Amino acid sequence: MSKKTKKTKSAIEIIHHRYIKGDKGLLEAIADEKEKLNIAAQIHEMRTKEGLSQNDLAERMGTTQSVISRLESTDYRCENLSTLQKIASVLHCRLEVKFVPDTDPMLY
Repeated sequence: MSKKTKKTKSAIEIIHHRYIKGDKGLLEAIADEKEKLNIAAQIHEMRTKEGLSQNDLAERMGTTQSVISRLESTDYRCENLSTLQKIASVLHCRLEVKFVPDTDPMLY
């Protein structure tokens, strides 16, 4: 007797199963992109919550609007913690960097 598998209609699950599952390099790249998106979204959210334009934030940090734009873009790789600390300070936040276990089931 053959074992029946549960069929899914979720495009994400199908793509994951066919193209991603088990590919360590691709899984790491996806995790990196999620991380960049999270940081960019947090910067944008905090800035707009404070009622600041990109230019306002840039002036307070002593930088340019284009730097802020790149920080809020997932295409930019900000690896400078001092820049993130400046943003946190200007936006009255505390920067917290921590390592957390990855519990995303799509990674396995």
